Amino acid sequence: MAGTTPGTPRVLRAMNDRAALDLLLAHGPLSRGRIGKLTGLSKPTASQLLARLEAAGLVVVTGTSEGRPGPNAQLYAVNPAAAYVAGLDVSPTRLRAAVADITGRTVGTHEVPTPGRRSTGAVPLVLQAVDGAAKAAGVHRADLQRVVIGTPGAFDPSTGRLRYASHLPGWHAPTLLDELAAALPMPLEYDNDVNLVAVAEQRQGAAGGHEDFVLLWNEEGLGAAVVIGGRLHRGWTGGAGEVGFLPVPGTPLVRQPAQANSGGFQELAGANAVLRLARELALPYDPQAEMKDTAADLLSRATAEARGEEREEERDPAHAAAYDTLLRRFATGLATGLASLVTVLDPQLIVVSGGVLAAGGEPLLDLIRAELSELAVPRPQLVLGTVTDHPVLSGALESALATTRDEVFDTSR
Repeated sequence: MAGTTPGTPRVLRAMNDRAALDLLLAHGPLSRGRIGKLTGLSKPTASQLLARLEAAGLVVVTGTSEGRPGPNAQLYAVNPAAAYVAGLDVSPTRLRAAVADITGRTVGTHEVPTPGRRSTGAVPLVLQAVDGAAKAAGVHRADLQRVVIGTPGAFDPSTGRLRYASHLPGWHAPTLLDELAAALPMPLEYDNDVNLVAVAEQRQGAAGGHEDFVLLWNEEGLGAAVVIGGRLHRGWTGGAGEVGFLPVPGTPLVRQPAQANSGGFQELAGANAVLRLARELALPYDPQAEMKDTAADLLSRATAEARGEEREEERDPAHAAAYDTLLRRFATGLATGLASLVTVLDPQLIVVSGGVLAAGGEPLLDLIRAELSELAVPRPQLVLGTVTDHPVLSGALESALATTRDEVFDTSR
């Protein structure tokens, strides 16, 4: 609110405007009287507020209240078309984009496959993904207020180069960020994909209300996000949370981990560790099969065995003990790395997320809790993530919306 003095009528009006808009986002359509009660404003002041917001294009009348004594009251809602944002989830195999309106509703999505290491570059793929999602939303690229891009690794703020993600084709050009800024006419932000999952869990899921937590992600790779005092901790080079590179007991030291694109914790508790354990335990896993099992498939079967959910005709007593061993050894590997994190950070909460960990479910979590209680002094709460529908995209959109709402809803300017 540059150029204003705290306590002036203009600032107070802007504060009331923002409070009303936040209420409409949280509760949906509300009447003038209901907004007045929730904000503590008089009916005349609430009427002036709504007229002001309607004239600014920030709220619209969506209907009237029914079923109450007296005349029906007009219902107001945030105008979805007040602003649009986009989020991108980048992986080695595809770019997934989504567009949301200012209310947070996803109105368009688009996916673009990554054509391997001979890719012509990231910029054309980003434009294709953004334009496809915008078209699906019924808007144009120029209508987007902000774009947030989530990638593995992190862009080093001192160099602008992507680090910790040598496996991501087409994203390591030294001029990439400048090229993207030139191609897209709106503010761009970049963040680590796991950090964005943490944003989604903090805003929508299991970490709501928690100021200090760690999110452990295990899907295509093993990573973490660290939230301290309600804010993401990114580190000096953006690499905070790259726990896959963490040296841990039980694995050989990985020297030059950036070149290997792996590390001790990744080897001990990543998705490939599940497949390795399955081979060692002679579980049905054929890496040469056309439709080969994934780590999540194997953990799902192990979890079903642990819960007694396998149908009798599908149960193989010879494998039951092996699946139990698979779960226990995998839990020990995860707890070994987590012990280092909780010893240093002492978080209030650990959220485990990603397809591999979700497949293990509560049986896996129970084993991790038991192991962690013996390996570390702190006793953080350990829960499964609840944002399971494209969590990286959800976090990217939430991040873009937070900044955009601050800009669009600021009526003091």
